[in-house]
Amino acid sequence: MSVTFTILGSGSAGNCAYLETAEARILVDAGFSPLQIRKRLAGIGRTPENLSAILLTHEHSDHISGLLGLADKFHIPVFCNRGTQDGTLWALKSKLESKKNPPADSTAQLKKILDWHLFETGASFAIGDVDIETFSIPHDAQDPVGFLLRTSAGNIGFATDLGHVTKLVLERIRVANVLVLESNHDVKMLQDCPRRSWALKQRILGRHGHISNVTAAETVAQIMSAELKQLYLAHLSRECNKPELAEHVMAEQLHHIGAKHVRMQIAAQDVPCGTLTL
Repeated sequence: MSVTFTILGSGSAGNCAYLETAEARILVDAGFSPLQIRKRLAGIGRTPENLSAILLTHEHSDHISGLLGLADKFHIPVFCNRGTQDGTLWALKSKLESKKNPPADSTAQLKKILDWHLFETGASFAIGDVDIETFSIPHDAQDPVGFLLRTSAGNIGFATDLGHVTKLVLERIRVANVLVLESNHDVKMLQDCPRRSWALKQRILGRHGHISNVTAAETVAQIMSAELKQLYLAHLSRECNKPELAEHVMAEQLHHIGAKHVRMQIAAQDVPCGTLTL
């Protein structure tokens, strides 16, 4: 059976991707409503009932908003580190407490109703025939991680939601054949945006915020190899970026370094990317 990969959506309002191999069906993050995730899976002929696992990069709402409704209803194992679990429990607590007759201890209840599988950041583990490597990324969450998913057909790297690119991140994503990389904002658009407060702009531009189109392009230049075949630019800001800007900056960099073998695609918020067969 072939290995397939689909970004179901990516942006400031929701992030979710789907990987399928012979032995595993994995979601990376669940940042849309359960109904929206079901619809997007249905668009590629899949259902949440058959998911093997949900991997969480961190606990921000655009990565976990559909987690409770999916993982509880369909008994899907949730893989994350302790910090992300703590942050997720705190974030989901208000949802549980807003229901009629909420439990006295909602945090304890959430620990029980979800099938948690905790890993240490930097550890590796397997889900079916997928070997998963985890690595720390700099972002303003409890203990955010990136992933390298090793399959029989190739390696898929995830590095989104990071304020700067560390040597560790470069080392881990260097072996990716498919790379999902943040290209969050155009710096000038962010600086000029009237709807963003000064504090928010500083947070985004900070070392634990989000990387710009230019930084994403510089990152790709540093890790480029003949093995990188597919590049997705992810987590684009709706207010402080444009797909054509992100694409132009990256295309110029790819041309400059002679990386004609790399296919590039912008991951959109509203519609899934086409399914990639590795």
